[in-house]
Amino acid sequence: MKFFTILLFSLMASCAFAQEQVSFFFDSDKFVLKKEELTKLNNWLTANKEVKVVGVYGFCDEVGTVGYNDTLAKKRIDYVFNIIKNKVKIREDFKTRSFGKLHALSPIKAENRKVTLYYILPSDFVNEEKIIATNQEVQAEKEKPKIKFPDVYVYQNPDGSTSSIKIDTVFMRKVSVASVGEKLKLESMNFYVDTFAIMPQSRPVMFELLTVMQNCPDLKIQIQGHICCVTKDFRDLSTQRAKAIYKFLEFNGISKSRMTFVGFGSTKPLFAIPEKDETEREANRRVEIEIIAN
Repeated sequence: MKFFTILLFSLMASCAFAQEQVSFFFDSDKFVLKKEELTKLNNWLTANKEVKVVGVYGFCDEVGTVGYNDTLAKKRIDYVFNIIKNKVKIREDFKTRSFGKLHALSPIKAENRKVTLYYILPSDFVNEEKIIATNQEVQAEKEKPKIKFPDVYVYQNPDGSTSSIKIDTVFMRKVSVASVGEKLKLESMNFYVDTFAIMPQSRPVMFELLTVMQNCPDLKIQIQGHICCVTKDFRDLSTQRAKAIYKFLEFNGISKSRMTFVGFGSTKPLFAIPEKDETEREANRRVEIEIIAN
């Protein structure tokens, strides 16, 4: 009842006064507005000289790593802020926040590459503090249930008999609590040379990933393949290897809506190519999962 009362009050308050917003969109991998969007920003400034900006948020699409996109989002914020800072009122403690991938993505990528200004109108200045308080993101974090993962996976053979395989509960727990944007390497994931055929010794990690996907229905991942040694993935092995894991999960009942796969070839090496030794080659030759939702 108390929650309902607070929610009702918030809704009533938001009807009385509101925080406005406007967004400006960027081309892929750019932090400078193209001509049309810059004109849109300047026109907005001309028409809104008396408003007060209370927040500047930057966003990116899902292409690239979270770290890279976070930096790109910050550059977009700085670019827009430098244009508006002497032309419009800005709250002294205004918030800037960058979102590399940590936001609800639109299926249209272009809609995710933006900077959004939050502002209030002169008629609402008297209610400024209330507006800021009303529009704060107050979200009680849902505590993740502690899952007791099995240390043995039992599966059915084609002939109807059953077999069991020992799996790593530590890895599964790590995946189950991982944050959005976090990447985890699938350790001991090995393939036959120059193929996407998975070696028998890699079966445990496959079943570990399957088990955590089965036990965490909100978990969504991207499977990412990488190769070593050469600068060009002529046979697209990195994609085929990531796809092999994707198909294993799909075959075992994991919905396609919860996973994607991509191959990066040797474009994202951990060590420079050519590598100095087998340790570096093994590090570059990897499969990772990136947490998309959890």
